[in-house]
Amino acid sequence: MDELVERVDAQDRVLGVVSRWRAVREGWLHRVASVVCRDGGGRFLVHRRAEHLSRFPGHYELGVGGAAGVGESYEEAAVRELGEELGTAATVCLRFRFLNRSGLSPHWLGVCDAVLAEIPAPDPDEVAWHGWLTESEVQRALREWTFTPDSQEVFGRYLACGASGPGRAPDLGG
Repeated sequence: MDELVERVDAQDRVLGVVSRWRAVREGWLHRVASVVCRDGGGRFLVHRRAEHLSRFPGHYELGVGGAAGVGESYEEAAVRELGEELGTAATVCLRFRFLNRSGLSPHWLGVCDAVLAEIPAPDPDEVAWHGWLTESEVQRALREWTFTPDSQEVFGRYLACGASGPGRAPDLGG
């Protein structure tokens, strides 16, 4: 069954409720949450998407995430996705959001971050492989591996906003 999402405008204001499939097909803006996960040593979690997924099968990805459901904040969607994809719970912090035009359709991408002590049970239907990489290893992997279209931009914006420090970063526009 197709999930319902909120169709939003160029300022991320809700216009109505639509199916995610229709939002993607029509190119309507909707909300997607992503979590950049780090361990206690500051390494970044990178994972490879399962081969059977309809969106970017087998691609590597920096963030864990998915569409925000109706009435869900970016943070709430991020926490839900951590549970669904990695089998873990964590406190997340929204660091920035931007109008993402890469991928299957345009959407507002809310990028959160979280520190994870462990990943107890990644869902094999979502995650084929995962590993912890240093910042320089992520930069090299982004050049050499096939990542989802937004991973490079998310990583660049994440580093630029100083997201590892306290507080929230502003919206970074489109």
